[in-house]
Amino acid sequence: MTGSEDSPSFRLAYVPGVTPSKWVRIWNERLPDVPLTLLAVSLAEVFDVLRRGDADAGFVRLPVDRTDLSAIPLYTETTVVVVPKDHVVAAVDEVTAEDLADDIVLHPLDDTLDWERLPGRPAIERPATTEDAVELVAAGVGLLVVPQSLARLHHRKDLTYRPVTDAPESRVALSWPEDRTTELVEDFIGIVRGRTVNSTRGRSTAQSQPKGESQSKSKGSDKGAARRKPAAGKATGKPTGRSPRTGSGAPKGAKRGKPRRKS
Repeated sequence: MTGSEDSPSFRLAYVPGVTPSKWVRIWNERLPDVPLTLLAVSLAEVFDVLRRGDADAGFVRLPVDRTDLSAIPLYTETTVVVVPKDHVVAAVDEVTAEDLADDIVLHPLDDTLDWERLPGRPAIERPATTEDAVELVAAGVGLLVVPQSLARLHHRKDLTYRPVTDAPESRVALSWPEDRTTELVEDFIGIVRGRTVNSTRGRSTAQSQPKGESQSKSKGSDKGAARRKPAAGKATGKPTGRSPRTGSGAPKGAKRGKPRRKS
């Protein structure tokens, strides 16, 4: 647990392109007494931030060094090529890496894609960041292949993007230091995995059920069972002195059918 015992808090790092708002909203609903602080961190710095303890957990891009960090893959992104709106690629629905062979394709130093072979022709210099590369695309210097979330993050009115069907994909994961899997980290894991507030896993279950409720329910069940005991004379599965002739539960000598009217 981060912070003091009296005032816990949770620090969540996230890399560019990831939008944590959905999970933050659920956190605030379930744990309103535990403030959540968001830390926007670059892809190059996020793992050091987690290892130093500057954040309790973070949304990162795979791969993750599993030596000291745990990770839960969450989703895979579509890869797109960012182009000027008047580029020939803008006229089609999707492209392949081969379709970009004659274009200069920028490869920034913070590239998130694991290429076996870079598409297109290389630029003279590599841009420092994806944001810098987007500016160069707008200037007509080249094209840029990135996860779709980054294309949206750096959107410009003069640019558009199209899916690249055979490009590597980027996977987003939740990661945290393995030796600091705190109760709050477990709570957040439950949120990103879609567990309900009444889930049997995580400490939210214990918080959602008041102390002693289980015992009171048990006592109530016992009382209910006592009230449901069969009344005298009703079938209980035990012998009831049935008549060997009629097989009914009526006393011997009792007549069956409608009573006859006296004359």
